Amino acid sequence: MAKLKIAELFYSIQGEGRYMGVPSVFLRTFGCNFTCGGFGMQLGEMSTERDIIAKDISKYKTYEELPIISTGCDSYASWDRRFRHLSPEMDTKDIAAKIVSMLPNHMWNDEHLVITGGEPLLGWQRAYPDLLDDPLMKGLKEITFETNGTQKLRPDFKDYLEDWKEHHYENIKKDMPQREITFSVSAKLSCSGEKWRDAIKPEIVCEYEDVGTTYLKFVVATDYDFEDAMRAVEEYRRHGFKGHVYLMPVGGTESVYTLNNRRVADYAMKNGLRYSDRLQVPLFKNEWGT
Repeated sequence: MAKLKIAELFYSIQGEGRYMGVPSVFLRTFGCNFTCGGFGMQLGEMSTERDIIAKDISKYKTYEELPIISTGCDSYASWDRRFRHLSPEMDTKDIAAKIVSMLPNHMWNDEHLVITGGEPLLGWQRAYPDLLDDPLMKGLKEITFETNGTQKLRPDFKDYLEDWKEHHYENIKKDMPQREITFSVSAKLSCSGEKWRDAIKPEIVCEYEDVGTTYLKFVVATDYDFEDAMRAVEEYRRHGFKGHVYLMPVGGTESVYTLNNRRVADYAMKNGLRYSDRLQVPLFKNEWGT
């Protein structure tokens, strides 16, 4: 039986992108290839908030006790190895049981599964079929992978996802629509602190389009960020990317988020792009488990 290292597992509403407002179970895996320390900082500077927290790590007994930060990656505890002891390793059978226990009717209806991170396509692709094939998951109809768009799909996993979309269990009516797979690609711009050559991988993202609905989502705040986003869009389009593009404001805390959300929305409208809110910030203050 496969295992996954789980940073968070919770039921909420999707706050971003295509499925914004949809009741969803979020499965946040541990591990990422990026640190994104530049968010909320002056260009070229890196946040030290998580380093300050790590100096006093013994005072935090659970993941949920960790502070929410206003700069850098707001899901830092899902990949920083100094906090890995707070993310348990679980059998896929136990994960499936816990997921279903969170659903309002303890079975899948119109709820959505979001597999996020960290980077959920980094190292865990072998385990997902074991989870999705569990009998408790058979009513699931929609999955989103929230990815940074740098990880190639393993050929066997790609084949599995194609089969999962088409396969109907006996208790699912034959006239039901095909299952949906979405790749929400939060490609990292210069404001993240990551290098362009490492973060912008259009050939990989175009491969996701072969499997499911794929869209780009850029976190922006300044004029430089907007220009960077448009340059990235041009590069993706040049490689054949056909999906929608969303702009989303920087801000893991409400004070930062409200400084630039209107400006980002105006820029998106002006350029014919889609705007993505971050509903988890104004609704839940971006607390863990939301």
